[in-house]
Amino acid sequence: MMFKTSAIALISVTLATTGQLLLRTGMEKVGYIGAARLGKPGQLVMAMLRTPQVLAGLVVFAVSAAIWLIVLSRVPLSFAYPFVGLTYLLTTLFAKFILDERVPGLRWAGLAMIIAGILIVGATSPPEPKSIPVPTENR
Repeated sequence: MMFKTSAIALISVTLATTGQLLLRTGMEKVGYIGAARLGKPGQLVMAMLRTPQVLAGLVVFAVSAAIWLIVLSRVPLSFAYPFVGLTYLLTTLFAKFILDERVPGLRWAGLAMIIAGILIVGATSPPEPKSIPVPTENR
């Protein structure tokens, strides 16, 4: 059971990372948002909504959130949430190898510490989730 839940958590994290990648590439097309553009929120929102990568990124995030709800129904938050830390690693890898961003050595060192923390938390056994009764309609 725990393996399946961990796999579902990894799917959610991977989708969240993919959503970040899509949003970043979409926002490169939308362009820099400074004070002048913030003063015209309607135009700014329309520019974002006309950018396919932004829309796709938002959809992918929604799917990721829906999958994450499955994880939260199965394990305690204190066990599940460290999986979200993997988004730091995946996002940095995507940024480096897909977006060709420069990633300094100190950032890699920080990522190594995050991964170490995730491994430590992952080595603990989560308590069994409390049984939550399924709501039924009163007829």
